Amino acid sequence: MEGFVNFTNRSQGRDQLFRATQYTCMLLSYLIENKADKKKLVMKLKQLESSMSSGRKMFRLGNTVHALVAARRAAELPDVVTRLCLMASHLSRALYLMCDTVLWLRSVGLQPHIDKSKWHKWATKCYYCSLLMNLARDWYEISWRLEQAALEEKTKEDSSWQKHSEELRGVKSDGLHNFLHQLFQILKRNPPVLLDLVKNLCDLSGPLDTLGIYKTSPGVIGFCGLLSSLVGILTLASPHLKLKQ
Repeated sequence: MEGFVNFTNRSQGRDQLFRATQYTCMLLSYLIENKADKKKLVMKLKQLESSMSSGRKMFRLGNTVHALVAARRAAELPDVVTRLCLMASHLSRALYLMCDTVLWLRSVGLQPHIDKSKWHKWATKCYYCSLLMNLARDWYEISWRLEQAALEEKTKEDSSWQKHSEELRGVKSDGLHNFLHQLFQILKRNPPVLLDLVKNLCDLSGPLDTLGIYKTSPGVIGFCGLLSSLVGILTLASPHLKLKQ
């Protein structure tokens, strides 16, 4: 089991590197595509982007099994909301990867009669659902910490804390300012929550565009994908920055 975990971790790391390269190429090609003297470079970038996308298919099996194992582990979590959100997220991700594998079989000619449009839409919907569950979990983590911070502020009797609270109330003119200040402090003190939130929000750009919910440009998708990939690489390199699954 330990060997398998190491294998899936390596697969995730390589997938993130391929993904970062893919979205970097997408962003760069978008930025220079209108320059007449950069046509050949744009073509090479798009070819590299396609190669990275195809290369990521090699890691689909490991990532699919990893998602299923993660869903099983999530089923043992004591907190009901976290358990349900993570189980739904991991299972949706596993379904997305399976649909993507079916599309890969069509692309290499093993299943040429597969309806590409239909399977691509299913894959995107599964991925979108997974991201929404991740964001629901992120908001639950933030809400819990906001409640704890509010409770601590109410029960704190230390005079220095009370003085600090009075100063803060002098700066914040209404409830919205208070909420934003508390939210900023919570995210500042909890880097794993902040990084997970940033990653999931960035990942939303792709499925939102594909499903027609919010159309955007390849440049935005490329930038968001690159930022998300860099966060993924960072959390793999520094596990203490990764929100516990």
